[in-house]
Amino acid sequence: MNVSASTLSLTVADVDASREFLGTHLGFQVAMADDGFASLTREDAAVDIVLLRRGTQVLPAEQRDREATGLILALTVTDLDAEEARLRAAGAPITMPLREEPWGERLFQMTDPNGVVIQLVEWTSPDQAGGQTADVSEDTAMRVITPAPESVTVSPNATMAGLAAPSRGSAELSTWTVAMEAGAAGPEHSISREQVWTVTAGALEVTCDGRTERVSAGQTLVLPPDLVRRIHALEPAEAHVAMRADGVASVPGTEGTRELPWAQ
Repeated sequence: MNVSASTLSLTVADVDASREFLGTHLGFQVAMADDGFASLTREDAAVDIVLLRRGTQVLPAEQRDREATGLILALTVTDLDAEEARLRAAGAPITMPLREEPWGERLFQMTDPNGVVIQLVEWTSPDQAGGQTADVSEDTAMRVITPAPESVTVSPNATMAGLAAPSRGSAELSTWTVAMEAGAAGPEHSISREQVWTVTAGALEVTCDGRTERVSAGQTLVLPPDLVRRIHALEPAEAHVAMRADGVASVPGTEGTRELPWAQ
């Protein structure tokens, strides 16, 4: 078999929205377009993209109402840090922050208006990009992380001091400490990943999904993902928190997600 070109066909609800997103943020150009259809290309891209409107008669009947979900469009780029900074400055919806895997893959993700996940990837070694087994001993070496002033975030309700995070040497997890004054209470919010809170001083009152628990020093609380919670300090309190590094926050009644700066 001789493959002369590669094209990814995506069925979406709004062709114009995905076309605009891919053109604005990733430089894809329109090669052909019609009502409910667009063919996009880049001179340096490994794959062209065809966008088809859901329900189009071009597709077989059993495929017409399917949408592009559960897939990731991954593009390998150079200077990933510069691309991440450019896209963040442009207001692109970065839904998974920049992270580095222990096997040498650095990546972050965006999600377009139709829910298509676009992942930008950079490999620390050319051999790894080609699928070869590489020496990752340096990536998996033990690390000691010292708290630093630049990793501290102060909000009206709490002080978060970042410890492990992708920007500080971890690959999968973020950990940080939380300090709250007596009577302080954070806003209602949810987190996309499970969190584990170990109270190290004082006591917290945590309401999650309509249930309220008192968590005292020495106790550990497991908060499931995507459930609305609120945390209140009954007295001066401190806690240690652990979470997968790609967790983001949502606030009821507002659109979009928010990154946790101390966990990046």
